[in-house]
Amino acid sequence: MAEHFDLVLRNAVVVDGSGAPRFEADVAVRKSVIARVGRIGSACVEREIDLQGKVAAPGFIDAHTHDDRLMLSDPDMPAKVSQGVTTVVAGNCGISLAPMPGGVRGAPTPPLDLLDDAGGWFRFPNFAAYVEELNRHPPATNAVLLVGHTTLRVATMRDIGRPADEREIARMQSVAREALAAGAAGISTGLYYEPAAAAPTWEVIEVCRPLAEFDGLYCTHMRDEADRVVDSLEESFRIGRELGVPVVISHHKVNGVRNHGRSHETLACIERHRQEQDIGLDAYPYCAASTILTADRAASASRTLVTWSRILPQFAGRDLAEVAAQMGLSQDEAVARLIPAGAIYFSMDEADVQRILAYGPTMIGSDGLPHDAFPHPRLWATFPRVLGHYSRDLGLFSLEQAVRKMTGLTARTYGLEGRGLLREGAWADITVFDPARVAEGATFEHPIAAAPGIEYVLVNGEMVWEVGRATGARPGQVLRRVAGR
Repeated sequence: MAEHFDLVLRNAVVVDGSGAPRFEADVAVRKSVIARVGRIGSACVEREIDLQGKVAAPGFIDAHTHDDRLMLSDPDMPAKVSQGVTTVVAGNCGISLAPMPGGVRGAPTPPLDLLDDAGGWFRFPNFAAYVEELNRHPPATNAVLLVGHTTLRVATMRDIGRPADEREIARMQSVAREALAAGAAGISTGLYYEPAAAAPTWEVIEVCRPLAEFDGLYCTHMRDEADRVVDSLEESFRIGRELGVPVVISHHKVNGVRNHGRSHETLACIERHRQEQDIGLDAYPYCAASTILTADRAASASRTLVTWSRILPQFAGRDLAEVAAQMGLSQDEAVARLIPAGAIYFSMDEADVQRILAYGPTMIGSDGLPHDAFPHPRLWATFPRVLGHYSRDLGLFSLEQAVRKMTGLTARTYGLEGRGLLREGAWADITVFDPARVAEGATFEHPIAAAPGIEYVLVNGEMVWEVGRATGARPGQVLRRVAGR
């Protein structure tokens, strides 16, 4: 009796996400699972696609996103599925959409406005309500969720410009515990940002105490990625040690001209501590960062692009120096006129970016900001840029290692059972791409564009992207971390 499959991808080159050498095979999907990997003869098949030697890989896992709201406001997720992403890790940098008991009155405190500059989306009184909304109205991609320390501070403290007191810490612990029980994989911090900068190390440790109960992750946008980058690494590792939980260093970089070349030092520090504790890190493949606009950040960059401005939206996409000249103001004065606003800062060295990307434990994360009027191209182009520019064109690492950094490594770090590897019995999250053609479509000049070469994307066995368009299918699930994976 012939086997029955919903879909067979024939004549694929399988890059399975483990880093192992590629091999030729057919891939069969039944319902939401990869049923067979190998040569498949006669079978009862609903649909067959001849890949003619194109690559079938596990769906890419975006290790660092701010897609908390995007999954609800644009659930087809074209910026992600168009580049092969099937799972997003949201709630990074201390910024999560939930919980926010009482909601937000008026404009949210920056950087919470990176998720919603009006405040209406901060409407979930607890984390379980947010998870339930995603379950009720799923997006095209799966989601791994973090709860943000900055969100906890804003929701709990009247004055976020000081350390939390004992009562506030107890309240934040309680809210964090509820989030972890509801499905959060960990707690993120954004100690670099003003609403959390006043939190000393001991506050972070105490607020994050519930992580140990749930084997959760401590993910951090560190206090400093510039002159005091090593001190910030040491603080992050201390927090992980005292809590007894894994640490993930978000979008690792060394910022500012004075720090160019220091990735030698930071990676050596990370490697030394990895011998004694569980540490991961992610990075994006660009020399430019993007976040809220401030005068200090603009002053330390060689060039700054405005990505949005609530007061003067017409300047989105413009060079800050040109905007200041047009206004007849100094750069600092122009910033004061534009804010609240966002920006892209050119502040890193290409050699450091390549060294960090090539480091074996580095995962790939976009850190894209989906609600910017003129976003950083990393939102649409991170994964094809790694595959095309860095792997194929520059030879920074093999295709197998590039895919591992996007899939198997990330699934292992976040404890995602049955994800990140293309093998029999795994969930059918699959990305098919042409390795000769895949490339970034989005650029700094034209930041919203689908990537060429990404042909088919399946999430939980359903096609969500097919030859240049979103299908409208929304089979995503909220994924829970599996302890000790």
